[in-house]
Amino acid sequence: MTPDEFRNEPTVDFNLPQNRRKQEEALALVQSRLGREYNLIIGGGRLKSEKKFESLNPGKKSEVIGIFPSATAEQAIRALDAATSAFEDWKRVPARERADVLFRAAALLRARRFESNAWMILETGKTWSEADADTAEAIDFCEFYGREALRYADPQPLTRIQGEDNELRYIPLGAGVVIPPWNFPCAILAGMTTAAVVTGNTVVLKPSSDSPAIGAFFMSILEEAGLPSGVVNFVTGSGSVVGNTLVEHPRTRFIAFTGSKEVGLQIVEKAGRHAPGQIWIKRVIAEMGGKDFIIVDQDADLESALTGVLASAFGFQGQKCSACSRVIVHDNVYESFVRSLAERARGIRVGPATDPSNFMGPVINESAMKSILQYIETGRNEGKLVAGGGPAEGEGFYIQPTIIADVDPSARIAREEIFGPVLAVIRAKDADDAIRIANDSEYGLTGSIYSNNREHIAKAKDECHVGNLYVNRKCTGALVGVHPFGGFNMSGTDSKAGGRDYLSLFTQAKVISEKKQF
Repeated sequence: MTPDEFRNEPTVDFNLPQNRRKQEEALALVQSRLGREYNLIIGGGRLKSEKKFESLNPGKKSEVIGIFPSATAEQAIRALDAATSAFEDWKRVPARERADVLFRAAALLRARRFESNAWMILETGKTWSEADADTAEAIDFCEFYGREALRYADPQPLTRIQGEDNELRYIPLGAGVVIPPWNFPCAILAGMTTAAVVTGNTVVLKPSSDSPAIGAFFMSILEEAGLPSGVVNFVTGSGSVVGNTLVEHPRTRFIAFTGSKEVGLQIVEKAGRHAPGQIWIKRVIAEMGGKDFIIVDQDADLESALTGVLASAFGFQGQKCSACSRVIVHDNVYESFVRSLAERARGIRVGPATDPSNFMGPVINESAMKSILQYIETGRNEGKLVAGGGPAEGEGFYIQPTIIADVDPSARIAREEIFGPVLAVIRAKDADDAIRIANDSEYGLTGSIYSNNREHIAKAKDECHVGNLYVNRKCTGALVGVHPFGGFNMSGTDSKAGGRDYLSLFTQAKVISEKKQF
C-alpha cells in the first residue's frame, strides 16, 4: 500500500436521513449485544478471572453494557511476559508492514463507523456528533501514525564527513503499558496504542473500567487488521491492581497515560523508582488534564464567542481535558455577555445520548456526578449562580449545564479541574488582566481568545502559557496533524499527540558510523 498525503477524516452529517438511519441501525445492533461476558486477551489467548465487574450505561443505570474480568496481578504480569516475548519478533518487522496494519485498521473503522459510535453513545453517554468525532479521530490516528512511521524509517539527515558512512535509526523501546481514559475511549486509546505498535513496541492495554467495551471493540479491529498475537494484550481491571503492577514492574519500558493529574503524578513517581533487575529509565508519556480558559475581549464578535464558549464548556458534558471551565470576560462587555450566556445555557437540552436532539448526555458515573454537584454547591458560595445548579431529569447521571458568574480567580471552582458541565465566569479589567488571570493556574493545556484587536491577539500568542492556544474559535476539537495536542505544567509532558514529534516518544535514536575502506 502506498499512502497518499494525510487528510483528516470527515465527520458524518446526521442531518442526512440515510446517516440517521445507519446510526439508528447500529444502535439497535449494539443493544442486541449488551450484557455479554468478555475475556482478557493475553498472547492471543482468551482468559477469564474469578473477579468480574460490570460496565453500565451512564444514561440508563440499569443497563449493563458488558461483564469484564478484573485481572489479577499475576495475569497482568503474564500479559507483560507475552508482550516482552512478542517484542523480539515485532521489532524486526519492517516499518512498511507495521504501517499497513494501521491502514487496514483505519479501513475497518470506516466500515464499522456507526457501530463504533454506538458503543460510545451507550457506554460513555457521548452524543451522536461527539461519538462520531471520536471515531473520526481514531481513524486519523491510524492514518497519520502509519505515515509518520514510514517517515521515521526513512534515511535521516545527518551532516556528511569524508571517510565515514553515518546513519541514524529510530528503534523501538520495548514492552510498555497503555492506560487510556474513558472520555475519548476510542480515539485516545487508539492513538496511544497505534503510536506504540507502529514504531515496533509491544503493549499491555488496560482500558478504563468505565469504557472497557469500546476497548474490546478496538482490540477486535486490530486483530482483524492482522496484528500478530501478543503485540497488544488486552487486560481489564482496577488501576490499583493491574495498573500499579505494570507501572512498577522492572520489565516495563514505557507507560503512556491519559487521565487525572493525581493518577498521572503517581505514575511518574512509581515509574521513577528503580526496581531490582531494571536496566532502563522508564519513559512516561502523560496527559493529565487542564483548567482551560476562553478570553472574551471588549471588541470580540460576541455572537461567535457565545457559540464557542457554550460548545467548549458543555460539549460532552464538559468531560474533556480541553473543555472551557473558565471564561474570562472584559469588564466593558461582562454584564451583557453573562446574560446572553446564561439564557442560552438554560435552553440546552439534556437527556439520553441515544436521542440526537439532546446536546448533552449523562456524566460518566455516580462518583463523577456526586463530585460535580459538590463543586456546584461550592460555587454557590463563591459566585452567583446564573444557570443550572443541579441534577437534570432522567434515569441516568444527568446534570444541568451550570454557570456561576462573578467568580474570583482564586476561588476553588476557578482553579480545580471539575470535569463536568460547570463554567466559572471571571471579570477582567482589561486584556492584560485577562491574560494574567488565564495564566494563573497550575495547568497549561488549552485556551482561546476572542478578539478583533490584533495587538491583544499578538500578546495572547506570546504570553498565554498553554500547549494549544486558539484565536476566535473554541478551545476544544483539536484535529490530528492540524493541532498537535498536549500541554504544559500539570497538564502533562506536552506529548503533542497527532504531531510530527509524537512517535519519537516511543523510540530511541541509534547512530551507526562506519569507516570507509579504501
